Amino acid sequence: SYYHNLHVMKTHATTAALAIVPWFILGIEAFSVPRPNIRSPTQLASTTTPASADALQSTNNDVESSKRTLGSQELLMLPRQYRPKLDKGEDAFPSMSHVSVTLLSATPSIEALSQAIEMAMDTHPLLRCHVEGDGEPDERIDLFQMVRKGEPNPCTFVAPNEKTFTSKDVLRVVDVDGTDTDALAKSWQDNFSTDIDDGSWYKNASNGPLWRLTLHRLNNGDGQSALVFASNHAISDQGTVNMLVDQMIADVASIEENGKVSNKAASQKMPMAMEDSVLGIENRWSDVQTEGISPSTLKYVADKAAEGFRNPVILPDSEKAGDSTLSAITTIMGQSAGGEIEAERKTVLQFRTLSKETTAALLEACRTNGVTITNALTAAAALTSSDFIDGGDAKAGTKRNYKVLQSLDMRRFGAQLDKCDTVACMAGSNDLMLGPIQDRSGETVRSDPESSENQKLFWALSREGRMQTNKFVSSDGPVHAVRVFDFAMTISDMNNLVDLTARSKDSQGRAYSAGISNNGVYERQAAVKRDDTNERGSIQIKHGKYEVLDVFYGTPNSRSGCLYSVSTITVDGSMKLTFNPASPIVSEETNAEYADAFVELLEKVVASAASSPAGNFLSNLNISEGSLSLVAAACGAVGIAIHAGAWSEFFTNLSVMKDNVADPKDFWDAVNFWIFFAVGHPLLQPILWISDVLHGSPGPMVLDLVPASFLMANIFFIGLTAFSKEFRNALNVAALSAFLTYVGAGLDGQAGLGDFNLQLNDSYQGQVVKGCPAYEDVRQPSMNDFDLDKYQGKWYEQKFHDWTQFKEVYDTTLDIKLTPDRLGWIDDFGVKGPAPDSAKLSWDKSPVANGAHYFLFGRVDANDPPGILREKGFGVEFPDYIVDVKKDPTTGEYTEAIQFQCLERGGVRVFEGINFMSRNPVMTEEELAAMHQRAKAAGMYPYGAAPEQMHTVARRGVDEPQIDNNWQQMWHAIGVDRLLELLTESIEDGGR
Repeated sequence: SYYHNLHVMKTHATTAALAIVPWFILGIEAFSVPRPNIRSPTQLASTTTPASADALQSTNNDVESSKRTLGSQELLMLPRQYRPKLDKGEDAFPSMSHVSVTLLSATPSIEALSQAIEMAMDTHPLLRCHVEGDGEPDERIDLFQMVRKGEPNPCTFVAPNEKTFTSKDVLRVVDVDGTDTDALAKSWQDNFSTDIDDGSWYKNASNGPLWRLTLHRLNNGDGQSALVFASNHAISDQGTVNMLVDQMIADVASIEENGKVSNKAASQKMPMAMEDSVLGIENRWSDVQTEGISPSTLKYVADKAAEGFRNPVILPDSEKAGDSTLSAITTIMGQSAGGEIEAERKTVLQFRTLSKETTAALLEACRTNGVTITNALTAAAALTSSDFIDGGDAKAGTKRNYKVLQSLDMRRFGAQLDKCDTVACMAGSNDLMLGPIQDRSGETVRSDPESSENQKLFWALSREGRMQTNKFVSSDGPVHAVRVFDFAMTISDMNNLVDLTARSKDSQGRAYSAGISNNGVYERQAAVKRDDTNERGSIQIKHGKYEVLDVFYGTPNSRSGCLYSVSTITVDGSMKLTFNPASPIVSEETNAEYADAFVELLEKVVASAASSPAGNFLSNLNISEGSLSLVAAACGAVGIAIHAGAWSEFFTNLSVMKDNVADPKDFWDAVNFWIFFAVGHPLLQPILWISDVLHGSPGPMVLDLVPASFLMANIFFIGLTAFSKEFRNALNVAALSAFLTYVGAGLDGQAGLGDFNLQLNDSYQGQVVKGCPAYEDVRQPSMNDFDLDKYQGKWYEQKFHDWTQFKEVYDTTLDIKLTPDRLGWIDDFGVKGPAPDSAKLSWDKSPVANGAHYFLFGRVDANDPPGILREKGFGVEFPDYIVDVKKDPTTGEYTEAIQFQCLERGGVRVFEGINFMSRNPVMTEEELAAMHQRAKAAGMYPYGAAPEQMHTVARRGVDEPQIDNNWQQMWHAIGVDRLLELLTESIEDGGR
C-alpha cells in the first residue's frame, strides 16, 4: 500500500514516544496484565454517552466467523475512539477513507456486477466484516488521561464465514446526465471528492460493510463507465484494491460471455495485521513489551527526533507555523498547539496524465541516472513545492529544507508474512529530508531544463532520495517504525494526539512538506488466486470487452496530511497522477497550478535528458536503435538453424514420451531432470571464460588478487549495461541465442559426447537406439557371485559418458558405502575443478581447486538381482547397473568396474550414464582399451561406451601438494573451505 496520509499521523507516534518517556514504566505496568476474552462487541463511537453491552450487542454472533484483533495501524484508521471526549459530548473521531476510481471502456450490466461483488465478498473476509469491541482501557492512569492500562474489549474484525451482506448493501448506481465522457468524468470526480472526505465509516463499523462501489454510467447505457471504490482505509490499500477490481472486471466479463465464472477466485483467510506481517506473529508490543526494544530502535527514535532540528517547512509563508518542540509538549498535555483552528478543511483534487512517451522517457532517464521513478517523483515534489512555499511573496535567496513522505509497501519488509493475496491494508512509509533548496527552484529548472546545473540539481535530489531510502531499509527502519508506532498506540491514546494536532492552529494537521505515493505499474501486480490455477497471474488491462483506461486513487489530507500530496500509478504505460492537498491551506487554484507545474517539470527534465548527447555511449556512435539486437538475433537464428534437425528430433521424442507416460508427474520429473543439467553446462562456460580473463588481465594487482585493468573493464561494462538500453537488449538477445545454440549442439552431439550428449533416444553409427536395455542384456559373467561388500570403498573415475557430470572437473573419485541396515547406499562424489586444461589461467584460483564433495543416495532393492543399485536424485529414480568387475587374481578384490545408469520414460531414453572406474588413480592406455572391449562385449557401445563417446577424467599427480596461493588463502580466510565441509557433513547426515 502507498498511503502517505496515514504516516503523517505516524510522525506523531515518534513525538509521543519521546514525550511519553516519563510515563514509560506506567505503560509497561499497564500491559503486564493478561488481556481477557472479548466480553461484549461494541462500537463506542456510535453514541456520545456510555452504552450497555446489551444495547450494542452484534447481531452476527450466531454465525460462525473469522476474528482478529485490529493492529495499531488499523486502529488509527478505523479509528479507535476516546471515551473522555465522547463523555463531554464532543464529536467522534472521523474515519480515514480510501478512494480509487477505475475508468472502463464499456459499461457492465447491474446483474453481472452484482454477482461479481457477491463472489468478491466470498473471497475476501474484510469485505464482509464488521468490528466488535470498543477498545477502551480499564483505566487511564496519568494526569492528562493519555496512558492506557489494560484493554478488556479490544476492537476486533469479525468476518462471518457466511455472508451477512449482499451486493445491494455496497453497490450504488449513478446514471450520468449526459452521453459524453466529460459528463462521466465530472460525475465520478464529484463522487471521488465526496467520498475522500467522508469520515463517517466509523458509524457503521459495528454493523458493516466497511466499503462500497459506485458505478457511473452514461444515460445511453453504452460506452465508458467508472467504478468508484470507497472504504474505511483500515480494510484496504491500493495494491489490494487493484487486485479486487481486476477480479470483479474479469468475473463480469466471464458472466456476460458465458453466464458464469468457471474458475472462481479462491477463498482467502482473514488477513493478518501489518504489525504481524512485519514484526512476526505474536511479536507486537502487547506480546513482547520491552523485549522488542533494541538499541537500534532507540537510535531510530533519536534520529527521527533530530529531524526536527533541520526545521523542514510544513506550511506556506501565508500560514504561520508554531515551534515544533513547544507544539509537541502542548499536544501531550491534551491541548491543541496554538489553540484550535476554526476553519473546516477539505481535500481538493486535480487529476493529470503523463503521456506514454513521457512515462517511458522518465523510466529511461531514471535508469540512466541510477534511480527509481519514485526517487524522481520525490525530487519533483520538493522542487515544485519550492515554487509555492513563499505564498506568492518571493524572497530572494531563501533556502529551505523539505520533509517528503515516501510511501512504501510494508509487505516487503521484516518478516514479510503477508503476500497481498486478499484485501487488507499494509500502509507504510519513510521520511526523506531534501535540501536546503532555494525558493522557486522548480521554476528555474522548468525555464532552462537543458542547463547542466539544473539537470544536476534534479538528479542529485533523486539520488539523495535513493540513498536515504536504501539507508532506511538496510538499517531495518521499517521494522523499527512499526514497533515504535505499535508501542505508542498500545500504551497511549494516539488517536487523541492526532485529533489535537489536526485542530492545532500552529500545524493545521501538517507534518510533511510534500508526499509521494507511487503504486507502481498496474498490470505488473499479482491478480487474485483462482481455484483451478496453481500460480497467481498478473492483473490484466483488458478482460473481454472491458479495457482499463484510467486508475486514480487517494486518501484524505483534510484532517492530517502533507502540505502537497501526489498519488501515482502507471496504467498501460501511462502514469496517472492524483493531486490531493487540503484546502484552504492549498486552494483549488493553487492545486491546479501545482499539478501543472509538477507535470511540466517531469516533461521538460526527461525531454532534456533524452536530447542530451551525454549518457548514451552507443547513440554517439550513430548506431541505429535496435540494430545491435537484430544482429544478435540474426546470429542466434543461424546458430539455432544449424541444429534445427536435432531440436526437431528432441521435441518429437518428447511428444512420444508424453503420450506414453500415464502419470504427468513422472513425465515432468524426467523433463525437469533433463532441463537442470541441460541448463547447467552452458551456464558454466562464461564463468570459466570470465575467470581466465580475470587472471589473464594485465596491469598492477589490487590486494594481490585482482588486476586493476579487470576492475576498470568491469566498471565500463556494468556502466554500459546500466546506461544503454540498446546494449542491454542486445546482450540479452545474444545470451539467449548463445544458450540455445549450445544446447542445440548438445542435442546434435557436437558439444562433447562424453559430458553433453543430450539427445533423447540418441543414435549410434546412424542407427537410433531406443529405450534402456534390461540388466541381463548387459550383465557380464564377471558378475557371477557378485559381492556388494567388496564393491564398497574408494574408486577413481577414469572415463565417463554422462551429462550429469562436467568435463571441466578433474581428480574425480567415488567412495561408495552401504548404510548400516544395508537397505541403502551413499556415494561420496569427490571432484576438483576446474581442470588445468579447461581454465589454464584460473584453475588454481578456484574455491574448489583442492576439492569438494557432493553425495548421491540410493537404495538396495531386495527384488533386484545382485549388481543393481537404485539411484535417486533430482526427483527421479533409475537403476545403476554394475555391468562388469575385474578381480585381483590373488585377493579376489574388485580392482576395476563398469557402471551403467539408464533412465527411460514411455519408451524414450532420457539419460544414460557410463563410468569406467579403478581402484588405482592412473590406468594405462592398454588397461583402458581392455575396459572398452569389455563394454563392447556387453553391448554398451550404442549407449555411449565407445572411445570417441567417452570423456577421460584429467588427473593431477596423487603426490602433488595442495594448491596454496593468495586466492586459496582468501577462500580460507572467509571460511569457504569450512563451509564446504559443513555442507558435506549436513548432506551426508541427511542421507543417513
